[in-house]
Amino acid sequence: MGGKNAYFQLLIKKDGTYLKLYDSEPGGLPLNYDEISNYLADKRIYEYDKIALGKGIANLKETAEIKLTSAVILPQDEHVKVTIEEDRLKVICRFYPPSNGGNHLTKEDIISEMVRAGVKYGVDEMKIMQHLKEPRYCTDYVLAKATLPIQGRDAVITYHFNTDLTMKPKTNEDGSVDFHQLDIISHCNEGDLLATLTPVDFGRPGIDVCGKPLKPNKVTNRVLRYGNKIRMSEDGLRLYSEVSGHVSLTNGRVFVSDTYEVAADVDSSTGDIDYEGNVVVRGNVITGFTVKAKGDIEVYGVVEGAYIEAGGQIILRRGMQGMNKGILKANGNIITKFIENAEVIAGGYINTDSIMHSKVSAKGDIVVGGRRGFVTGGVIRSGTMISLKTSGSHMGTNTVLEVGIDPAVLDEFNELEKKIVMLKSEKEKVNHAIAMVRKKLSSGANISYDKLESLKQITQTSINLNTQITEATQRYDVLKLEVGGNTTGMIKVYDTVYPGTKIIISNVVYYVKDALQHTKFIRDKADIKLQPL
Repeated sequence: MGGKNAYFQLLIKKDGTYLKLYDSEPGGLPLNYDEISNYLADKRIYEYDKIALGKGIANLKETAEIKLTSAVILPQDEHVKVTIEEDRLKVICRFYPPSNGGNHLTKEDIISEMVRAGVKYGVDEMKIMQHLKEPRYCTDYVLAKATLPIQGRDAVITYHFNTDLTMKPKTNEDGSVDFHQLDIISHCNEGDLLATLTPVDFGRPGIDVCGKPLKPNKVTNRVLRYGNKIRMSEDGLRLYSEVSGHVSLTNGRVFVSDTYEVAADVDSSTGDIDYEGNVVVRGNVITGFTVKAKGDIEVYGVVEGAYIEAGGQIILRRGMQGMNKGILKANGNIITKFIENAEVIAGGYINTDSIMHSKVSAKGDIVVGGRRGFVTGGVIRSGTMISLKTSGSHMGTNTVLEVGIDPAVLDEFNELEKKIVMLKSEKEKVNHAIAMVRKKLSSGANISYDKLESLKQITQTSINLNTQITEATQRYDVLKLEVGGNTTGMIKVYDTVYPGTKIIISNVVYYVKDALQHTKFIRDKADIKLQPL
């Protein structure tokens, strides 16, 4: 501990009231005029020689006496100022000596003053005794401390299989996908450990100096979620496979299944397929039929105008001739030879050799490679990047290439925009109806019971519409920042992009008027910039 701080003491004499000043020891703090002024105000001493006091503080060496007033006051006891910090983690006490004839504080007196200030917990009696044994005035003492909460930790789930669906297939020298080595499905054997849970630790609450609880930070609790053919350990911390098959993670739930295999076509002989695990179709999927799987779907033949939906990935070893009614929809990646006259939606990337007159969107990259690598007609949308050889055609076929915004986000943004307009229109009609009824009421006209009940209902409708408009607008504003703020997307054309192609990067549009070759399109502030490849 450093030298003592400077302090002051009231002296009461026959000819008036004085203030004795004591200079600080080396390392201690000097006197503070405002502190003395506040102390005197507490003692109801308002009229005193302020100039003399200021000079005394400024010229203090060792000790000095300043006559404050000719008035003779009663002896003053030792005083403690109790300050509870704003966060209620500490209590600071500052002591002032008694005047001549005044009494010193006892331990009980000090604790009583702290309780009066609101302190209920964490009093350090050892520190109080330290002050009583060797008092230091005009010095901060920490005489009470809170017990801080013990912070917990989030629950953590470790998956012991591949959950990274961004793994891309091997590409041959000619740019085509090697389906013979397409091993991007996670296999498992009976008895394999699939997942381990490290349990949540909620921590322990503390208590502040006012006796109120201090809560630990919030933590995230998680549990192991799983489907059929999986066994959980008795302590609930491990998952094991009961069969040999495929394992996948969908919406936080672990699935294991034997693969459902269709030996020939999906047609009238099989009906629609809706399966919990993975599906393999050795033949074609005929127009009008549906294949749904919680896991992956793999088709060896051609998909016609059918509906294919996978919780994982879709792999078409040949391709899709959609006949303007076929749909591919996957939470993961989609890999196919070709896409024609179809709608394709992927939560991951899309890899194909060609796209013709289709509506294709992916959260990740869209790579149109292989020997052909062309996109003709339709709308191609990627949240990150589109890579292809040729866009459009000599005939000027309208082709849209759009990147930079997650297509799902953009669709939600556009739907919200329409919804807000519709809700505001409905609200205007409801408000008009309310105004009409209220006008009749204010004119003194008789209103039937049914009309009053109707007024209550439309008033509640108005309240509900306000809530919906507020929620929709808040979400719209969030998405607006996301839609307008992303400038990272790019489009790469390794051969030719023909007139008729429309380039969109994060809502900035560029129309291709002349054939361009080996070009990369990127966003440059409010413009689209062309760079050679």
